[in-house]
Amino acid sequence: MVIDFLLQIWTDNQNREAIIWREQTFTYGWLLDRFQHWKRTLENERIAPGSVVILEADFSPNAVSLFFALLDHACIVVPLTGAVNARKGEYISIAQGEILFTIDNRDSVAITPLSKIASHPLYDRLKAQHHPGLVLFSSGSTGESKAAAHDMTGLLDKFKLRRSSLRTITFLLYDHIGGVNTMLHTLSNAGCLVTVTERHPDAVLEAVEKYRADLLPTSPTFLNLVLMSEAYKRYDLSSLKTISYGTEPMSEQTLRRLHELFPAVNLQQTYGLSELGILRSKSKDANSLWVKIGGEGFETRVVDGILQIKARSAMLGYLNAPSPFTEDGWFNTGDAVEVDGDYVRFLGRRSEIINVGGEKVYPVEIESVIQELPAVAEVVVYGEKNAITGNIVCADVTPGVELDQKDLSSLIKQHCRERLQKYKVPVKVRIVTGSQHTERFKKSRR
Repeated sequence: MVIDFLLQIWTDNQNREAIIWREQTFTYGWLLDRFQHWKRTLENERIAPGSVVILEADFSPNAVSLFFALLDHACIVVPLTGAVNARKGEYISIAQGEILFTIDNRDSVAITPLSKIASHPLYDRLKAQHHPGLVLFSSGSTGESKAAAHDMTGLLDKFKLRRSSLRTITFLLYDHIGGVNTMLHTLSNAGCLVTVTERHPDAVLEAVEKYRADLLPTSPTFLNLVLMSEAYKRYDLSSLKTISYGTEPMSEQTLRRLHELFPAVNLQQTYGLSELGILRSKSKDANSLWVKIGGEGFETRVVDGILQIKARSAMLGYLNAPSPFTEDGWFNTGDAVEVDGDYVRFLGRRSEIINVGGEKVYPVEIESVIQELPAVAEVVVYGEKNAITGNIVCADVTPGVELDQKDLSSLIKQHCRERLQKYKVPVKVRIVTGSQHTERFKKSRR
């Protein structure tokens, strides 16, 4: 079966730690036993291969073992987390969920039959081949929810090549391509998943210290919060070998500060999409935003400044949108890049580019400059329509210290005038309170 190679790795490493959850340790021997438990449960509940199963959970022992039992049973798995509660009903409807497994924070499992009978050409393809599937939700440029349907045999192929065994923090969510990649990479190399119940700087860094984690996969927004909170001063992070970051562009200022604070840690930029999976990546150096991406099973090209990718692990298609692939199989990522030989530098989403009088402005460049100011905790830059220039640059700023709003606004504009071309300087600076990121620790852009 499709996960036989994983089961062999688990069998060969039965006494090793597989999962740390709520201060409890679960071995690969336990994971194998629980996998068999869920296999029997699927048979007893008469859940047929090819069934569309909604799996509402976060990383927990049962959530992990059940995920693989469903794959082995050739089900189509639709993971959901609390981050999508507001759209849960919509997502279940789009995916045509037939069975709902709900795993609570005590790791108790409830099974609920749903009234829907799934019917979709992409599902038919999976069922005809007796292949397990995976459905992941992503947002398009207009904000609508798109359901990417994968054949798991393609996504699993790259994990058959053994790599380093690492103790990895499960920061990226269970229903995110990065979270799925974390789980597959760790468990295919007899590593250990170090789970966290809260995703704020102190909770995550405490887990790194307590369980001597090697790898922290996260986002630039979260790393900026770590710097602003100075949580890194409160914990022993000497076990960390790699901090990987992706999901959104990194600012030069944040990367520079991280390199200064953690010179011995490999700062690795990653890149992936719900539609394609995670590509292998190699940064030019730890202090550089230039990165080489690809690896076996991936091809890349840049057309009119936009990255396109062809992947063996690409999704079959969207459940609720037309195919985004070119006739020859290339996926337009919508990510604007610069090219330097084999390396690219991500500038931002094409949909986020601000056109000011014909000049292109990339929000991340301005955000990086504004974040040089110690008084700024978070900043989100966006465009606003203007009758004369087409758009103007605006910035929403969360202050990091107490400062008069007018003074902070003036400070930001003056700093930008000294560092940026005139058309890039924010015309409007709005001081806001609270966070400006989603539950997935990505910037919330207008």
